[in-house]
Amino acid sequence: MSSQTAMSWMVVVESALWIAFGFLFWAKRLQRRFPAMGIYLALHVASMPVFLLLLRGQAKHWFNDYCFDFYFYTYWLVYIASAVLLFFICIEVFRSALAAFSGLQRLGTVAFRWAALVSVILSLSTLSFDHFRVLILTDLAFRLMRSVSILELCLLGFLCLSMNTLRLSVRDMTFGVALGLGLMSTNDLLASSFLSRNHSLTEPLQFVSEALILFTLGMWVVYGALPEPLRKPVVLPVDSTIFRWNEIASALGHTGTQVAVQQAAGGFFLTDAERTVEKVLAQNPQSHE
Repeated sequence: MSSQTAMSWMVVVESALWIAFGFLFWAKRLQRRFPAMGIYLALHVASMPVFLLLLRGQAKHWFNDYCFDFYFYTYWLVYIASAVLLFFICIEVFRSALAAFSGLQRLGTVAFRWAALVSVILSLSTLSFDHFRVLILTDLAFRLMRSVSILELCLLGFLCLSMNTLRLSVRDMTFGVALGLGLMSTNDLLASSFLSRNHSLTEPLQFVSEALILFTLGMWVVYGALPEPLRKPVVLPVDSTIFRWNEIASALGHTGTQVAVQQAAGGFFLTDAERTVEKVLAQNPQSHE
């Protein structure tokens, strides 16, 4: 079996796994919970048959010399669109994980968006326009995906460290999506580091990258097929730190709230001083005049 044929079969399996996970995802109506993830799945389900046709065309020498060019532009446009959607998916996973803490969820989402914006700006600020115009597309795609990959790994690390506090199960779809994104982000970071700009569609590293994608998709299919456990209610003592932070975060940003300040039993220092002065003036009215 030639390398092109092997890659074509791997793309066929990948396309079938995207379709299977998309069917399970929409059958469970998870797009209501993760709308950006639904768009992400639809993008890949629609694009995989196109990639398969172009790979088949390259193996059979169809379209003359234009097959690789078609694949190149289609692949990188889908790659950039996926990077943009992944930013929103990370926010959805973060909000789902903190669903029990409305205050921290709202404040954390704002901080997450600003962190993503700063990350994108820093990545694009190093973009060089000295390359040939076609290569700018790959540079832009790699920088965007590198930024979102770092966010995905940070999000996965956050969930792993706070699973017990958030009462988040390993079988929960929120953790499953985050774990899959972490694996794919590792794959993207390796691809952006080791794959050259003019790589072939059948390089050995391409097979390693494709194998990791197949493993991640297979894991997502398992998550979609298994019943999702119910989230356990989060019960915290009133004096816990996370409860106080959630209350503080809930209070931030709300206008029109009035705060009642109660005077202590011993009185305030300036109030006592004013009363002392008034007593002195009342006892010595002549000196006051």
